[in-house]
Amino acid sequence: MVSDHEYGEIAKKHIDKGTLVPDDVVIGLVLHDIEALKSNSLLLDGFPRTVSQAEVLVKNVTIGAVINLKIPHDIIINRIKGRWTHVPSGRIYNTDFNPPKVEGKDDVTGEPLVQRDDDKPETVERRLRDYDSVTGPVLNFFRSLELVEDFTGKYSNEIWPRVHKYLSTKTTPLQYTKYN
Repeated sequence: MVSDHEYGEIAKKHIDKGTLVPDDVVIGLVLHDIEALKSNSLLLDGFPRTVSQAEVLVKNVTIGAVINLKIPHDIIINRIKGRWTHVPSGRIYNTDFNPPKVEGKDDVTGEPLVQRDDDKPETVERRLRDYDSVTGPVLNFFRSLELVEDFTGKYSNEIWPRVHKYLSTKTTPLQYTKYN
């Protein structure tokens, strides 16, 4: 059995090279953390990313629900393209709903704000296409198990109350089987 530390070292090597971390490493890391938290309910965001990860997950954990947020791509792109960051502090501004007091300047230091490359519209569009192509098969897998609940909307304050209400009906405790 590979230790959590060993999984972490393997993952770091892939991340440092800019390559995808293999499924077995990702699964090992996530399931190790799930086992440590097994007396709690969990919300996983960004995992599983592949059908093989999903298959291992359902063999090891009882899943109460899969939440699918259906937000129009233009809404996501517009929201992200307005995001600006003060790199030294990590403070984030948005030109639409949390603008800096002085355009392009951090409120605290007055230093310039930057737009990260991954916040630029063309990058976001590419990432959304990639996300859709990868997520589609994973969602179809979970749909075949009748676990997916879709929530459509444009804004967090529109979607979150419905998600919260739905999740409050889920009382299944986490059931975990040791991953080998």
